Amino acid sequence: MSTPLTLYRPGVACGRDAQALHRAATPEFSGWLEHTASAGGCSRPIRLSGSISAVERDTGRVLIDQHTDELPDRALYKACGNRRESQCPDCAWVYAGDAYQVVRCGITGGKGVPASVGRHPVVFATFTAPSFGAVHHRHVARHTCASRQRCDCRPAPCRARSVAGTCQHGKPAACFARHDADDPQLGQPLCLDCYDREHQVVWNYFSGELWRRTKQAIERHLAALCRRRGIPFVRVVTASGKVRQVPPVRVSHGKVAEMQRRAAVHFHVLLRLDGVDSDDPNARIPPPAGIAVDDLDTAVQAAASQIIVRTPPHPDRPEGWLVAWGEQVDVRRINTADGELTDGKVAAYLAKYATKATEATGHCSTRLTPATIDDYADPTGDHLARLIDACWHLGRPTDTDTANGAATAVDRQASLDTKRNVYAGLRRWAHMLGFGGHFLTKARRYSVTFGLLRNTRATYRRTEDDAATDAVTVGTLTYIGSGWLSDGDALLANTAARRRRESRRIGREELAHETWLSGAAA
Repeated sequence: MSTPLTLYRPGVACGRDAQALHRAATPEFSGWLEHTASAGGCSRPIRLSGSISAVERDTGRVLIDQHTDELPDRALYKACGNRRESQCPDCAWVYAGDAYQVVRCGITGGKGVPASVGRHPVVFATFTAPSFGAVHHRHVARHTCASRQRCDCRPAPCRARSVAGTCQHGKPAACFARHDADDPQLGQPLCLDCYDREHQVVWNYFSGELWRRTKQAIERHLAALCRRRGIPFVRVVTASGKVRQVPPVRVSHGKVAEMQRRAAVHFHVLLRLDGVDSDDPNARIPPPAGIAVDDLDTAVQAAASQIIVRTPPHPDRPEGWLVAWGEQVDVRRINTADGELTDGKVAAYLAKYATKATEATGHCSTRLTPATIDDYADPTGDHLARLIDACWHLGRPTDTDTANGAATAVDRQASLDTKRNVYAGLRRWAHMLGFGGHFLTKARRYSVTFGLLRNTRATYRRTEDDAATDAVTVGTLTYIGSGWLSDGDALLANTAARRRRESRRIGREELAHETWLSGAAA
């Protein structure tokens, strides 16, 4: 029997603790807690209404037919699935686990990926953005701390070697401060007026194209190397029946974007060197013996230094902007003898950034519209306000007559016949400071997909629930709202979910310890 909904009125014992006590005191509390377990821990679960039926697997006979009005809260709860840790820590925890599997399976195998990929050459590269103006930064020449997350090492002066004096706007051109790791000045320009914010948001916007061309350059470099070393190309038959001669090596990647404090993205990329099978082009086989990890390292360095993208013309800059990587391109090898970087460390590192977006900059908002843009954009405001304003300004309609609402039918037809403003997407991604890509992407052959992991998890839960009755659950549900009915419900559900997570964590650690003990005894 369902519990009647209680309306919590302000001023009448409606605090979170009072709401939690009210819920916990009801006789149906245990059933409610079990009912909300699937969305427990979610900050803003989805509430669904409709009918749920249990259908016998063999005969199709309906065993149970139930409406959500008979359930606690007269609704079915489903986790929101948001990947952002700042929005929903619990759903982001699940997403980070999937991201960890996606990244690690690409360098160790598992979940359908052959274990042989663990013997392929792999490098971990970091591609950064160039400088768009001097910003406050923290540099430690040599770390002696135990953890970079809680670094207490003494940093060098911020910009003591800069040119003395002031810039053209009268702001100091040097900074002698030794910034703490949590100093709010970090990432902020020394002079807001000198900073090239238009170039930075354009760089964020076109960074995906820059990466695409960089990867193409890496593969071209390796193909040319195969020709010089006499390694024969592979004959493959395409899906359309055409015969092609392709290079015997290809690069599969897993990439995570990280937003720096100065609001420019940089990429952390795992690049794995694969061979090409003439019989099965989708197979993941080792590269030819004549190509090694040194060659992959050299190819990445060469491509990062050579590739430059010139963006299309813009009314504010007819020659466009140049988009290239910064000077700090770091390439490291995975699972080498020195043990500095292992597959587990790299996978955990990338999974952590997969749940973040612009939080490092201090800005976090939903997609901006003409009604909300004035709340965030200001051409004379702080660093973030100017960047958002630059996105909105550069992404404006370029047809001035149409923008002023005075376009004729001929003008409208002419605008349809011409190519649209390629910078229009800057308005769509103004809340992301120009970056419109996904924060975790991968090559098709690199590893498993998020969809496969989600489907496997859903199939396991469905099989576990239906195994006892040999039935299939069928639901006809509609959306009725989001969020818990009260703060007290959120407290109880989140606390129970936190205990379940901690119990699973302890269980995994115990199993790992027992496995280690059995291996040591053997």
